[in-house]
Amino acid sequence: MIRRTSSYPLRPPRERGTGRAFLLALLMHVLLGFFLYHGIHWQNSTPAGAEAELWTEVPNLSAPQPAPPPPAPATPAPPVRDEEADIALQEKKRKQEEAARAAQLAEQQRLKLQQQQEAEARRQQQLAAEQAAQLAAQKAAKLKQQQEQQAQQAAEKLKQQQLAEQKKQQQLEQQKIEQQKQAQAEAQKQAAAAKAAQAKAQAEAQAKKLDQERRARIAQMQGMAGGGSSDSGNGLAKSGTGSGAGGTAASPGYAEKVQRRVRPNVVWSGETQGLETMVAVRCAPTGTLLSATITRSSGNAQWDDAALRAVQRSDPMPLDTNGKTPASFTITLRPAG
Repeated sequence: MIRRTSSYPLRPPRERGTGRAFLLALLMHVLLGFFLYHGIHWQNSTPAGAEAELWTEVPNLSAPQPAPPPPAPATPAPPVRDEEADIALQEKKRKQEEAARAAQLAEQQRLKLQQQQEAEARRQQQLAAEQAAQLAAQKAAKLKQQQEQQAQQAAEKLKQQQLAEQKKQQQLEQQKIEQQKQAQAEAQKQAAAAKAAQAKAQAEAQAKKLDQERRARIAQMQGMAGGGSSDSGNGLAKSGTGSGAGGTAASPGYAEKVQRRVRPNVVWSGETQGLETMVAVRCAPTGTLLSATITRSSGNAQWDDAALRAVQRSDPMPLDTNGKTPASFTITLRPAG
């Protein structure tokens, strides 16, 4: 049994078994009085009388008998009753003392056992408290370790997320830089193309202007040269007569061959009314175009340029029936309408 700590920690422990010791002492006194009463009553009782028969030998009177010795002096009988009473009283007193010593010894043993039990209980309680404290410390250490591990895992996960975000951001920035580079390259390319187109347009405009001036001068110098009959409505007149290698004239069907060669190269989307351009052509026997010159302008410089480009794109010119191309001939062109 563990005694609870009272509000007064310095108070001596309460003695137990007092009532039992009191009852035991009372019982011993009752027994002692009982033994004394019966012992005194037994000593005070009158002893019963005793009967005895005496037989004496008849003396022989014929022979002289020696004189009997004198009787021994009678000693008084000891007071039996008083000594026995004292012995009984002493025995009773000894028993009482032994009983008291036994009770005291039992009480001491009980107190010692109680103290041992209380000390054992305190030791067990202290041991249980130490074990509980140790277990609580172990639990706290384990919980702290788990929390540290969780915190470390969370930090590692956060670090990985940050690294992933940084990598993703770097990739996005790299893609953005590449897109910017591509956009810049495209812009530079477009600017270069625009610049080249502008330069080309300027060069073409300048060449066109020079060509128009040259053709105007040629037209003024040559006048109105005659040409072959026209094939209206198809955008290409028949070629005029010309001399081939060796002085032979072109065959009758050669104009159709030239028409089929030049017609697909005519590109024009403007006006068609009243436009007619005559182009003088000089060729090598193999059909290679040596020169193409406008001999009569239509009055529309754009159509004249389109007609001249169509002739230039038709290089080489078709071969005649003799396997050679005429050295020179004229081509009259009209836009299809």
